[in-house]
Amino acid sequence: MRAYTCGLDAAADVIGGKWKPRILWALHHGPMRFGELRREISGVTEKMLIQQLRELESRDIVHREVFHQVPPKVEYSLTELGQSLNEALIPLDTWGSDHLSELEASRGC
Repeated sequence: MRAYTCGLDAAADVIGGKWKPRILWALHHGPMRFGELRREISGVTEKMLIQQLRELESRDIVHREVFHQVPPKVEYSLTELGQSLNEALIPLDTWGSDHLSELEASRGC
């Protein structure tokens, strides 16, 4: 395992990819069940969502809580570390919103 070269390197390693930031954003307002997350994050496959949630859980960004009941219930929520990471995404969301039309034009949408 290589050492991080800077804080941005470490953060990008944790949230890298298309789906992790969207998972974090979806969990911003509170715990969600798997099906709710899948509906909230359009385009993600069940397999990919499971994989990404497991990776975030292994990094202590997302907490998975299993309720032993019938039918079984599982909820995902942000840990304290995940909440602080999500707070760091707010300015990025603002920047993207402020420049949405320019960014869409430059990618050929």
